[in-house]
Amino acid sequence: MAVYTHLDDRTLTSLIEQFDIGTLESVKGIAEGVSNSNWMVTTTTDRFILTMYERRIELRDLPFFLGLLDHLAAKGCPVPRTIHDRTGAAFRMLENKAVALFEFLPGVSIEHPEPAQAHSVGQALAGIHVASADFEMQRRNDLGLEDWRALAEDCGEEGLMEIDPLLPEIVTSELDFLASQWPHELPRSVIHADLFPDNVLMLDNEVSGLIDFYFACTDITAYDLAVTHAAWCFSPDGREYKPEIGAALLEGYTGVRPLSEAERKALPILARGASLRFLLTRAEDWLHTPGDALVTRKDPMDFARRLACYAADGEKCFALK
Repeated sequence: MAVYTHLDDRTLTSLIEQFDIGTLESVKGIAEGVSNSNWMVTTTTDRFILTMYERRIELRDLPFFLGLLDHLAAKGCPVPRTIHDRTGAAFRMLENKAVALFEFLPGVSIEHPEPAQAHSVGQALAGIHVASADFEMQRRNDLGLEDWRALAEDCGEEGLMEIDPLLPEIVTSELDFLASQWPHELPRSVIHADLFPDNVLMLDNEVSGLIDFYFACTDITAYDLAVTHAAWCFSPDGREYKPEIGAALLEGYTGVRPLSEAERKALPILARGASLRFLLTRAEDWLHTPGDALVTRKDPMDFARRLACYAADGEKCFALK
């Protein structure tokens, strides 16, 4: 989450009047994240999250994102339902950008997860994979294997070197490795594709909300587990792997959706791909985020370190040896 576009009081009041949620009382910008503008909206009836889609979001994809949330919410998954406007629309256009309103879910995001919390996250992730099995819509992962080389080219060798002198060689080598080793034959489903701790709300050790589904897509199911593993099982800077968190995450996941032997063996490669994906998108954000945006840039090298760990000892990270 972040705030790129600033909306005045009159615009916000007029927008909220289009929903049957009471009268607007207050609005506060949310600074975390890098892709969209977000606000906490309080009305006379409740609290909500307002999102304006800014970057990496195509208008044609919104029915998938919002329809998926409605589908998962109906199945009892801990996701925010979309608040439809008075005409029944799931999103509206404002200043030539799409905006959507979501219910506010209780809970907090945690910075230093405990094993019990990681276990709960694994269960919740598997739950959305199972619950989405009959979701009819599909969406290509536009930040998947086929797109990483273009991301690297967009950053440019000089840009990557600006971040770290060794980064161009790391990226080139890993792109070549993954292109030759990627396990295309594994089962596919709808995946979240971005389940970092700040996209999970918790009450004590239980997941109360999975949020920010705007990278959701149809891709290798186990890749989503690898993304979550990379996001949860390291210190924030990627220097320390936490095996007790990794074990709890896997146990929670497989208790709901068992992995095939092929999926389990592919996890180290999938995790290398996940690390490269976030390295590259963070690098792009690092180089191209506007200086006046209310957003905190994230260090791409945090994921270069994760990548090195998976490349050196990925089988151990996933208890394959």
